[in-house]
Amino acid sequence: MRGDVFTRTGYTVVVTYNRKPLLRKALAAHAAQTLQPARLLIVDNASTDGTREMLIDEGWLEKPNVELLAMPENTGGAGGFAAGLKHAINQGAEWVWMMDDDAEPHPHALEQLMQVATDPRHVYGSLAICGDETSWLTTILDPSLGEISNPATVPQKAIVQSLPFLGFLIHRDLVARIGLPDAGYFIAADDVEYCVRAQRAGAHTIIAGRSRIEHPKSRPYKVRVLGRTITCLALPPWKRYYDTRNRLLIARRHYGLRLFTQTIPGSFVRLFAALLKEPRKLAQTHAFFAGFIDGLLGIKGKRHTLWRID
Repeated sequence: MRGDVFTRTGYTVVVTYNRKPLLRKALAAHAAQTLQPARLLIVDNASTDGTREMLIDEGWLEKPNVELLAMPENTGGAGGFAAGLKHAINQGAEWVWMMDDDAEPHPHALEQLMQVATDPRHVYGSLAICGDETSWLTTILDPSLGEISNPATVPQKAIVQSLPFLGFLIHRDLVARIGLPDAGYFIAADDVEYCVRAQRAGAHTIIAGRSRIEHPKSRPYKVRVLGRTITCLALPPWKRYYDTRNRLLIARRHYGLRLFTQTIPGSFVRLFAALLKEPRKLAQTHAFFAGFIDGLLGIKGKRHTLWRID
């Protein structure tokens, strides 16, 4: 895929909420890209920290290729990506590259990614790193390398289990087939569900190992139960709610009986692990069961405040 296609019709979408210092650094990284998009779309999820004023004062909105999409309320990452992707495509974008405000792409990140993105039927993604480690455990399926935490071992092009909305690249034709990300997820696993939809439509999820993005590292840990190893994430209670709920929402929609044989048992293993390894055990328990109830009932949206979870 030639870079000039992205220069003519490609959009970069950055979703932000109340993280003005991070957004400032992210925008500087985008401005330094060796391949520039036709448009840089900033989706502001109704920030209250002066984000809009910063964009005006520092001249970002005066740039001819920068646009602000101001959301009327905080719709979470899921809502921001859905709105940003929809807006970009409505404005004529062919390829759309999406990420959060805490992502700092290396100068050649977009250029390297577009060298790999040769088929609009598939989904592509940059590799998120934190220093000399990957920011997320990356499961490489082809070639069969399993879970990778060392960026140096990620091939230039490989099929992976899933891609995060962190340098996520998709073509408008595939969006027309599978729809937009589900804004009802608010945060967490909306990217996983979107990848499942793409894969069921015949798309591969392909990572470009030389397209690098700096991003804070997640905090995974593993627990082993009945001969199986499950990867868990250290999370504050309000994120535990969405992690629990959204895993169940995905299973209800896509996994059939595995909801009962795998997802529900795995959810209780994650609760058990959280109670062993994480603080605020009562709050973690409350968040888990709130997410479990809403997930089984199929209730979406921003709900942690209604359950009084912080």
